Formats: sequence, structure tokens, C-alpha cells
Amino acid sequence: MGFSETLKELLDQGMVVSKELGTKASEKAQDWGTKGLEASKEFASKAGAKLQELGEKGALMLEIKQLEGKTKKLISLLGAEVYSLFEQEKPFSAEEPEIGTILGQITSLKETLEKKETELKNIGKT
Repeated sequence: MGFSETLKELLDQGMVVSKELGTKASEKAQDWGTKGLEASKEFASKAGAKLQELGEKGALMLEIKQLEGKTKKLISLLGAEVYSLFEQEKPFSAEEPEIGTILGQITSLKETLEKKETELKNIGKT
């Protein structure tokens, strides 16, 4: 075998090795791309779920604050009503129409408030 034949054989072997390396590099790049895409999808999914959870918590917290505010207003109204009856030296009890109505509204708001607080505590636990 002469120099040119040896050189041709070495070049052919080099081309085969280059093609194999190119193919392997391409496969690795595709694999990395696929893994990266899967990781990105998983991250986006988790981030979306967390954002939804935070949105639900925020909405419930706002609703709870509103219910607390309404309850405080009703308690003030109840106090004013009782004081008014006291000033007039009239007897007062929960059976009085005005007092009973306000007490019923306070009780209803407190029950709703407890349910909302439980909902808030349970967000993200499932």
C-alpha cells in the first residue's frame, strides 16, 4: 500500500469518525433540548398552580377582612341600640326585635367567617 492509499484510508476513517461524532453530538443536543423543554413545562405548571393558590388565598383573605369589618359595624350598632334602650330606661334583651335582628346577623357573619378561615387554611393541602 502506497502513501496515497494510506492517506486516503486515513481520511476515510477520519470522515467516518467525524460523522459518528456529529451524529452523537446531535443526539446529545436533542436529548438536552428535550430534557430542558420537559423541565420548563414542569416549572411552568408548578408556577401556575402556585399562582392560582396565591390568588385564591388573597381573595379569601380579602373576603375575611370584609366580613370582619361588617361584624365590627354590627357589634357597634348593637352597642348603640342597647345604649339607646338603656338611656330610655327600657328593658332590653335578645328578644327585642332590633337587638335580635342584629344578633342574628352577627351570628350569621361569624359562621361565614369561620368557614372562610377554614377554607383559607385548607388551600394547598390537597
